[in-house]
Amino acid sequence: MSAQSQEPDPQSRLFDLQGRIALVTGASSGLGRHFAKTLAAHGAKVALAARRFDRIESLARNIHKTGGVAHPVRMDVTSHESVERALDAVQSALGAPDILINNSGIARTAPAFEMREEDWSAVIDTNLSGAWRVARQTAQRMVKSGHPGAIVNILSILAFGVAGNLGAYAASKAGLLQLTRTMAMELARHRIRVNAIAPGYVRTDMNRDYFASEAGKSMIRRIPQRRIADPAELDGALLLLASDASSYMTGSTIVVDGGHLAAGL
Repeated sequence: MSAQSQEPDPQSRLFDLQGRIALVTGASSGLGRHFAKTLAAHGAKVALAARRFDRIESLARNIHKTGGVAHPVRMDVTSHESVERALDAVQSALGAPDILINNSGIARTAPAFEMREEDWSAVIDTNLSGAWRVARQTAQRMVKSGHPGAIVNILSILAFGVAGNLGAYAASKAGLLQLTRTMAMELARHRIRVNAIAPGYVRTDMNRDYFASEAGKSMIRRIPQRRIADPAELDGALLLLASDASSYMTGSTIVVDGGHLAAGL
């Protein structure tokens, strides 16, 4: 066999994350948990950040059993001090992150004119201000390290459309869309790319019962593909934006929604 034929196919390395350090916020459940497992399976050392430490400890053990590397850190994205302590712990255990998956988020449901101020503030402080806190401090460390980086903000199709009783959530995700674009412009000169994924409805343990109900089935009928996504169907977008496969993409948002936006919410 010739030396040339033994060389790895460059295409096979497009989504390779070997040697990368990824921080995933909101990693204790749902999409954050799935994202962490996907990144670890593709070679990244993964820092698992969440408030529910017992859950990310369990996830770290599961990743270790499959041959991956993961380190849990307690993080409350609404606290500057908590974010700073968590990033210090990540840097000490794994090194400075060069991938951030900004996934933490909550929702409070009520009509905008009836929503309590504390609920509005909680959603905005977690989904928008929290994402900014983590991105700001992570980007500062990326710049200091002098290495390229990738930030992936997790939006929602509600950044582009409207649904009743989710005004605070939609406003937070629309704000995060603009923050993504702004940080992409500002950080490009530091070789840090900032992009986003906007999922439609994705099956998780928290919403499984709802989508089995009549109201949930009615929602599914409004999606052109007539189904909701499995979390694994976000893997392509995640790996594209986290890896060098998207080296000339920044300020972009990938919508993964089965055609829901195209049909109108």
